[in-house]
Amino acid sequence: MAGTNPRAVRIAGLIKRVVAQSIETELHDPRLFGVTITDVRVTNDMQIARIFWTQLGEEGKEQGQRKRAAQALNQAKGRLRSHVGRKAGLRLTPVLEFKYDEVPGEATEIEDILIAARKRDEELAKQRATAQYAGDADPYKHPDEDDDTDDVADVETNDEE
Repeated sequence: MAGTNPRAVRIAGLIKRVVAQSIETELHDPRLFGVTITDVRVTNDMQIARIFWTQLGEEGKEQGQRKRAAQALNQAKGRLRSHVGRKAGLRLTPVLEFKYDEVPGEATEIEDILIAARKRDEELAKQRATAQYAGDADPYKHPDEDDDTDDVADVETNDEE
């Protein structure tokens, strides 16, 4: 993909800028409101450019807005490709493929999971603060507390004399 060929990476960056600018300034389609180009990956042979996009939509209307934006992007594909061809000056302009980027949605799901885990950790910390030992606080015997070990030490010193 784009990470292996430095020229493909450079072309991908150029395509990303051109497409984002064209969507913002030249395509006056209300269905494209809130569309953001997140990434572009160009194949090593420069034949295909996969453009990843996402859209900030209104609460509860995301699915419908996403479908309309995808339709608008597919309808504007030829126009955007000609803009890329003019700006890039390439002998062969890559075919543009638009893919909805699922990463932002997955990131919010992960954030929600992390928030729930943080709340559980806080609850456990509160429980630990008031927790008490079931038996003695220190269940291990220490030699200075045990009287029997002192007697044994005295007996050993008497035998040596």
